[in-house]
Amino acid sequence: MMPEPYPVTRTEAEWRQILTPEQYQVMRQHGTERPGSCALLHEHRQGAFCCAGCGSKLFESTLKFESGTGWPSFNDPVPESVETTVDRSWGMTRVEVHCATCGSHLGHVFEDGPPPSGLRYCINGVALDFQPE
Repeated sequence: MMPEPYPVTRTEAEWRQILTPEQYQVMRQHGTERPGSCALLHEHRQGAFCCAGCGSKLFESTLKFESGTGWPSFNDPVPESVETTVDRSWGMTRVEVHCATCGSHLGHVFEDGPPPSGLRYCINGVALDFQPE
């Protein structure tokens, strides 16, 4: 279970007002976007990827890599920016990634990434806003 309350909390009506329908389905209902559909998939400028729900900085562009999975992938998050929980949906066990500030679902983390961390934070692009340097 995710810890509550988060520093940023909103009612479901408020979430529906600030998020697009696709963002709401992914971030508040633990959905996923279609692979390869995200404009941020091939974003290579210097900057930061922030939570689309609350604006918290989650990932630095220097830790983004091309995983070939169809979702933006990162080696590591900004320290203390994300939390994880066990996800047993779809008949498998995965580690789900949430924004530590607002609790929004971001994606999953896997242990098949490149060095140095060996991790692949596989993140739904609709859950992110890119802030160029």
